[in-house]
Amino acid sequence: MNKKIINKLCIIGVGLIGGSLARALKKADVVGEVVGVGRDVSHLEKAKELGVIDHFERDVSLAVKDCDMVVVAVPLGAMQSVFEKIVPVMTNDMILTDVGSAKGSVVKAAQAAFNVIPETLVPAHPIAGTEKSGVEASFAELYKNRRLIITPLETSSQNAISKVRAMWQACGADVIETTVDHHDKVLAATSHLPHMLAFSLVDTLAKMDAKNEIFDFAAGGFRDFTRIASSDPDMWRDICLANGDALVEMIKKFSDDLQLLSNAIEQNDSTYLEETFTRAKNARDEFCED
Repeated sequence: MNKKIINKLCIIGVGLIGGSLARALKKADVVGEVVGVGRDVSHLEKAKELGVIDHFERDVSLAVKDCDMVVVAVPLGAMQSVFEKIVPVMTNDMILTDVGSAKGSVVKAAQAAFNVIPETLVPAHPIAGTEKSGVEASFAELYKNRRLIITPLETSSQNAISKVRAMWQACGADVIETTVDHHDKVLAATSHLPHMLAFSLVDTLAKMDAKNEIFDFAAGGFRDFTRIASSDPDMWRDICLANGDALVEMIKKFSDDLQLLSNAIEQNDSTYLEETFTRAKNARDEFCED
């Protein structure tokens, strides 16, 4: 029988990410009791029906009571309000982590709520997901062989770091550690910018008079590139606002390069085009796996 890594887990926000975490931990038999928290009772009832959680609460302070691990999986804009509800019942034995895509925003929210950030807070971010949302879309294998970034703070205890690391490793994730600032800059380039491009392209085409014909003729490449434009708009609004500085910097850099590409097309500069495409192909082949 496997030793339980977590005796009582609370997941605040039982959607794709939180639900998949619960499923993976249950499948690995490393968690005891799982309690879910959310605003919509019907969603929580569905999560219980699916066996993702064992029971649920609407009140955060009641849900986290006696929990040794609390995972906050809510939109970044709601992070501070959740932390504020945890403050009165926070204990030294309660490890607190999250799954937010912009770690600087999470740290600011914790600072505002707790004043003194708890030693048991360990920010984290799974580099995994789909364009689907909701607990119905969750599955235990979501994190298998996927990267999970933890960004411990100077105040984070070694015990808390080890427990959060072990939790995600039990899900099959490859856990790496970096700083808050480095995480946010890298994610602005590799995740946040691509989502902005997909959203923007689809929105541009959807506003054109010939949009019906355009989408009728859309082939596989268009669908592959724009798949992430089906992601949760509320979540991505919060990510933009939370990681704005790093994201705007990447958008400006991409815009400059896109203008150079436009100029080359306008000027029939075949050399520039071929060099750009070759450089991009080589980088994609070297660093990305299909």
